[in-house]
Amino acid sequence: MIQLVRRDARVSQRQLGDFCGLSQSAVSRIEQRGSGAYDMKTLARVAEYLSIPPSLVGLAETGSRPSPPTEDRESLGSRSGLAAVHEDATVSELHGSLPRISGAGADQAHVLSIATHSFRKVEATVAAPQLLDAVQGHMRLVRAVTAQETDREGRARMAAVGSEVASFAGWLCWDMSDQGSARSWYGAAIKAAKRSHRPLLTAYQQGSLAQFEVELGNVAQGLQLIRAAREQLSGDYPAISAAWLSSLEAVAHATAGNSREADRALLDSEIRTREVSRDEMPPWPWIFTFDQRKVAAARVTCGARLARARWVEESLDDARSALTAGHQKQRALLGLDVASGYLSSGQLDSAFALALRSLDVGVRLRSGRIVERARAFRRAYASTSPPSVVREFDAQLHDVYL
Repeated sequence: MIQLVRRDARVSQRQLGDFCGLSQSAVSRIEQRGSGAYDMKTLARVAEYLSIPPSLVGLAETGSRPSPPTEDRESLGSRSGLAAVHEDATVSELHGSLPRISGAGADQAHVLSIATHSFRKVEATVAAPQLLDAVQGHMRLVRAVTAQETDREGRARMAAVGSEVASFAGWLCWDMSDQGSARSWYGAAIKAAKRSHRPLLTAYQQGSLAQFEVELGNVAQGLQLIRAAREQLSGDYPAISAAWLSSLEAVAHATAGNSREADRALLDSEIRTREVSRDEMPPWPWIFTFDQRKVAAARVTCGARLARARWVEESLDDARSALTAGHQKQRALLGLDVASGYLSSGQLDSAFALALRSLDVGVRLRSGRIVERARAFRRAYASTSPPSVVREFDAQLHDVYL
């Protein structure tokens, strides 16, 4: 917990040690699963400076905690961004706003949310099997804290925290091609979101499950979930939610082969995206903003599934900027969609060269989702005498066992 919060606040071990009167190696020993010798006062001092509730690092609550000297807190906040873990702050510009949490026990929920966001930050470059155990352990911690809540507001607050963790676990299972576990986790995320009484969170989780079902070919179920998500958003809601849901709907219609409805949904997503503020952080539970590049990426995906090379080519410039984004797994998936567009237009060498790069990412990060998409791409091409670029792709694909 200390390591997660410290990293999220962009504080080095040496900086934290300087503020707490510890050496860098002492901070390291505390973070290494509690190995090494240190007393409870040391642990309490570290937790105090990071604003971590004592119970989350194994200490008893002792009432109100003394504040560090004013000049130290101001120095720490300005030099390292520790304000990101205080009650009203955000995690980072890339990961949007944490839920606004108030009331007794709010600090526990807030720190647990920070931990979830920290896991989500590293997901782009860490293999899902390596991350899932940690996330499941985090889920057990969330459930333990939830069981201690005695009032309705506290249970609703922790339900929101648990919903986000469950949804992320579902995403990891999906990446591992464990569809059964993924569906169970997404279902748990929706149930928890409803218990939190946050319609926007419920809509987000329903949309996430819709995306999963469409990817598996269950288009009717996916569209039904998207309609249910829109019903949650009656009244005032952020533009990003409508833009995102329309993009999901477009991909669903394209998967079903309905180009007219896919085009209509893409147009609606583009219009809604213009209403998304570029200057504000995306609202929780979104962690990335939604812009015209995302619409272009959705159009590329639709074009690939409809075998409309023109759709891919028209959106390729914007899609290329999306292909340079930092999320390696999403970039690889989009790369396979672009490769499908090249394939449908007869650009065989470009198609398989790009698909091979995406497959390499899938193998390196052990992403079953990317590998399965690569297999689907390969099934779209048939030849009795494939050229060398195809044979190279086949050699890589046939050696993959995930």
